[in-house]
Amino acid sequence: MKSLLKLFYPDQCSACSGLLTLGENLICTSCRHALPVTHLHTTTHNPIKKLLRGRTSLELATALFYFDKKSRVQQLIHNLKYRNQEHLSTYFGNWLGEELTQLEVYQDVDCIIPVPLHKKRLKKRGYNQVAGFGKAIAHALGKSYSDTVLYRKKATRTQVFLNRGLRSTEVIDSFDVLETESLAGKHILLVDDLITTGGTVEGCAIALQKIPGIKLSVAVMAITD
Repeated sequence: MKSLLKLFYPDQCSACSGLLTLGENLICTSCRHALPVTHLHTTTHNPIKKLLRGRTSLELATALFYFDKKSRVQQLIHNLKYRNQEHLSTYFGNWLGEELTQLEVYQDVDCIIPVPLHKKRLKKRGYNQVAGFGKAIAHALGKSYSDTVLYRKKATRTQVFLNRGLRSTEVIDSFDVLETESLAGKHILLVDDLITTGGTVEGCAIALQKIPGIKLSVAVMAITD
């Protein structure tokens, strides 16, 4: 029945909307090969650490893609967040998770935590767009995943409509932790979809630093180029 449905309603590539062929999943081979993968976890030059220098201390930092406006990556993240294509989150997590398993330093991570949505936005969207991403990375690394420690205490405006300065200040004081004991002394890998000004990561870091002795790392789907 599923094969018959695909015959009449074939799946489309989430990046270019072209028809997927046999063996392709979510993203066509052409688009997948064209996506600007960063490999930041394998290089000494790290724009995420540079962006957050003097604001928060990071052990490790990486992004799967570089992000540009009107690009395939922008289309994919838009579809993930606003067109109910939640499955892309797991797809990206499997992709990045497979790469991180090749690096011994990521075995030091104890727990993966997603940047949380405010409860109102979560109810409206129906899912946290980085949950699948974080769970897939946790599975690949053989680590735990928790979405019950960090929460968003204040709703913020949709960041895409704000300039860089406002994006940063809007979110810095938006997060808090529910408890501090279970992750004391642990290495946390914070996951998010897109890093632009670093304000979201900084806000989460301020909250997470209430947990005694933690180390913090970051992995995102994309970073603005």
